[in-house]
Amino acid sequence: QVQLVESGGGLVQAGGSLRLSCAVSGRTFSNYAMGWFRQAPGKEREFVAAITWSGGSTYFADSVKGRFTASRDNAKNLGYLQMNSLKPEDTAVYYCAALRYGGDYYTPRSYNYWGQGTQVTVSS
Repeated sequence: QVQLVESGGGLVQAGGSLRLSCAVSGRTFSNYAMGWFRQAPGKEREFVAAITWSGGSTYFADSVKGRFTASRDNAKNLGYLQMNSLKPEDTAVYYCAALRYGGDYYTPRSYNYWGQGTQVTVSS
């Protein structure tokens, strides 16, 4: 079993920045790819970013490319999502998730474990 806990959400003005953290426990963190998803009220959960187990590759949704970066520290069992130039449309609950084997990074059902989510609100 793997437990994930997100932190770092909050209220920020448009153009501002936030860094989300995802603390992982229970299994060897470096065995898992990590994904970030978000869900706004009335909308489906959507892919935001993913980072491979080594951190060597990252993937981003077109809507956040150039503004968000993903990183991880396997020694500390932490993953990060740095969000810059935030827009009101980035407002959502953000989730981190762990993927053990293969699967499509972009699809929520590929992931084995999920955090509880953290609210990000961007005011205009």
